This record gives sequence, structure tokens and C-alpha cells, in this order.
Amino acid sequence: MSTISNEKYEAVIGLEVHAQLLTKSKAFAAVSSEYGGAPNRQVTPLCLGHPGTLPVLNENLVRYTIRMGLATGCKISEKSIFARKNYFYPDLPKGYQISQYDTPICYDGNIQIEVDDYVKDIGITRIHMEEDAGKSIHDQDPYHTLVDLNRAGTPLIEIVSEPDIRTPREAYEYLKKIRQIVQYLEVCDGNMEEGSLRCDANVSIRPRGQKEFGTRTELKNMNSFRNVERAITFEIERQIELVENGGEVVQQTLLWDPNKLETRQMRSKEEAHDYRYFPEPDLPPIIVTNSLLDDIRTELPELPDKRLQRFVSELGLSREDAEILTDNRYLADYFETALHLLNEPKALSNVILTEVLRVLNERSITISEFTITPEQLSGLIRLKLEDKINSSAMQTIFNELIESDEDPNDLASRLNLLQVSDSGFLEPIIREVMESNPDEVKRYREGKTALMGFFIGQVMKQSKGKANPKLVREMVSLKLDRTE
Repeated sequence: MSTISNEKYEAVIGLEVHAQLLTKSKAFAAVSSEYGGAPNRQVTPLCLGHPGTLPVLNENLVRYTIRMGLATGCKISEKSIFARKNYFYPDLPKGYQISQYDTPICYDGNIQIEVDDYVKDIGITRIHMEEDAGKSIHDQDPYHTLVDLNRAGTPLIEIVSEPDIRTPREAYEYLKKIRQIVQYLEVCDGNMEEGSLRCDANVSIRPRGQKEFGTRTELKNMNSFRNVERAITFEIERQIELVENGGEVVQQTLLWDPNKLETRQMRSKEEAHDYRYFPEPDLPPIIVTNSLLDDIRTELPELPDKRLQRFVSELGLSREDAEILTDNRYLADYFETALHLLNEPKALSNVILTEVLRVLNERSITISEFTITPEQLSGLIRLKLEDKINSSAMQTIFNELIESDEDPNDLASRLNLLQVSDSGFLEPIIREVMESNPDEVKRYREGKTALMGFFIGQVMKQSKGKANPKLVREMVSLKLDRTE
């Protein structure tokens, strides 16, 4: 296939991202929207499409959508309406989805991404509200497709980008930024594997310098950030090869196969749905007042880009460290909680980015599941900064704290790991070491100052590792520098 770096063509990419909202109940029915329940238990007559049922709007669907709109610089419509999106499918018993069509509640926004050595703004066409369909299950019965309607009616927002994305890497970074923002806002958990964040991509190519768009294809079934990047890369290369060989790109919907790392046709333009949108007659218009907007603005947290800049400018962290800390809101919260207890940002950052992240990766857990509290971590680092323990002891105590709710100081004492900073205790040990090694003392005084490490090592050995190395160095240096 052609390489992605083909200089003759450029790609034009737009993403449609669905985020499942973390409301406690569904969009229009008073039943739990929690993920993972037994099939068809979280349903009501409305979810099942029974005649005569009427939807009732979940207020948090509106508030969460506006929250996302404000966070992405969108304009907020004073008045917007719901619409019926009509199609027939086994997991859609009503025969339509409640969505929005020509009056999205949020529009004309922007997200800034950073890709390698450049920064780029990606426009957001619209963010609108809708309900999810159910789920068809094809792998539990060899003869039948099963339908689970627990997800039917779950509140969603759809975030539609402008066709501003030009490379698979830009698409990857844009999607990561979307996930980061929804997690910071606590409107969606951003889990692509569980389907709470889903992404479709519209991809076309055109000769460089041409303004008109080429024929686009739509990519579906991309359930990870890496698969989004891979699928778009494959599709760009496929289109370039097709055009270079004299063919034409056909408008169609393609499914990404993550096992074969290729796409396959789902439907052509002729098979595309005509959704026959019309206004939803059972729901009133959404009126967004200035007081509601002001109320929602007060709920907004510090957003990731602003937090990153503060970590660099006010706390003195490197940009690379700040990016890792702020990538996940809850990791950044953990760091700041510890920082309130111990104002040593670099020391805290170093331990979190090495030891804490190591444990999270090894155990495949999130920071919310991490057992060492910020109080314990800050206490442990304080012991090290005050020279009460050495690096080896710090590692031992850290590993113990993973399984213990003890105070780090108590743990250090119980494990006999506290360093001795008592000159009265160290004086006879140092004297004995020097008296036992007269030749080394003489050589040191003759200029072989590298022997300092030898003397410190001997004292540490005699004290069974309990001596404070910093104090040992000071005391040995004073002794050796005397001419006796």
C-alpha cells in the first residue's frame, strides 16, 4: 500500500464522538442507567417501546451537555428542540431515537490539541443530546441474535468535529483530549472498551492544494484510541492506492476489523438510512436561561490545560511531568491532596510518576483503587526529606504501605528503619573505623579524598545501615581533616 506520508494527497478527517453520560437514571425514564446489570433488568415500558408511554426529560442530561459545551468554548442555544430519528432495528423497540437535528444545544466550539511539535485548533460543529439504543448480542447463541435493552434510553451526547483533522495522529490526540475533558467534567468515564465513549470517523483524501472535499467513507467499530489511529491510517492508504490505480472512492460505511487490521464494507450510499427526522411531539423545547448558564459555569472544575500550565508556572514542574499528572483528573487530585499536606511538589511528583504509576500499571488499577492514601504518601516522603530514613528504607515502607493502613512513621519504627542522627551514637563507631584503618586515614590525608566513600561505607556497615549518611559524612570529614 501507499505510505501515509504520500505528499501528493492530504486527508480530511472529521470525528463523531458519542459519550455516555454519568447520570444515575436514563434520559427520559426513571430507571438506572448503570453499566453491567443483568440483561433487560434496567428497563421500563418506555424503554421497551410500549404504546402510550411518555418521555420525561432528565434535567442532568441538559446540564451535563451544557457543561461540555462551555468547556469546549461552544455557543449555547437559548432554545433547542428534540427530534425523532426514525429507523428500524431489533435493539430499538420504539422504532426511533430521541435526538436533536437542526437545533443542537451547543455549537461552534473549539478544542486545542498538541501533536509532536505543533499546536492545532480543531473546530466543533455541534454537541447535541440523544438517547442510546439497546445492544444486539451475536456471540452467546449459535442460532439467534439476542437483544439487551438495559442500554436503551441511556443519555448520550454526540460531539461532531469540523473536518479540520488531517492525520491519524491528530485524530488520536483529539479523541484523547475529548476523553480528558469529559473525565475532568465528570460527565462520562471515557471508557472506550465498555462503550461509554465511542467514535466514528469520516475520511476522505484530496490532492494537496485542492479546496473541494473528496468522497468520504465512514469508519465504525473502533473500540480503542489505537484502533482509531490504525483504522484511519489504513483507510487513507486504501483510498490513495485506489485513486492512484485509476479507481474512484465510493461513499460507504466500513467496519474496522481489529484482528485483521483492515476494514470491510457495512453498507453503501444506496443502503444508507433516511432517518426522516421530525420534531419530537412529546417533549417541550429546552429553554436555557442566563441564570442556568451562570449556575453551570460555577460547577466547572479547573480544566486540564489550565491545570497543566499552573503545575508548570506555579509549582515548577517540568512540562512533561505536568502533562502526565494532569492527563487524568483523579491522579492530579491525588497529587494536589498530598501537596496540601507536604509542600514539596517535585519530591511528590517524582514518587507518584515512578512508584505510584508502577503499581497502577502492574496491578491494572486506577488511582481511585490505589491503597496508599495521599496522607500516607506525604508522610513517607517527609521522612525521607528529613533524613529520618534512607532510600532503601523508603522503598521498603512504600511496599508495606500498599497492604497496610499504618502511619509511615509508625511503620518505619516497627521495622527498625529509622536512621540514627545521634552524634553520640555515631562518635565511637567512627573512631573505631578510623583506628582500624590507619593506612587509609594516612592516604586520605595525603590527598586521596576519594577514600571518603570507603569510610562512610564502613560506618554504615558497623551501624547496620541505621546511621544517617549525611551526618556520617560531616562527622568523618571533620575527623579526617584534623591533623592528629
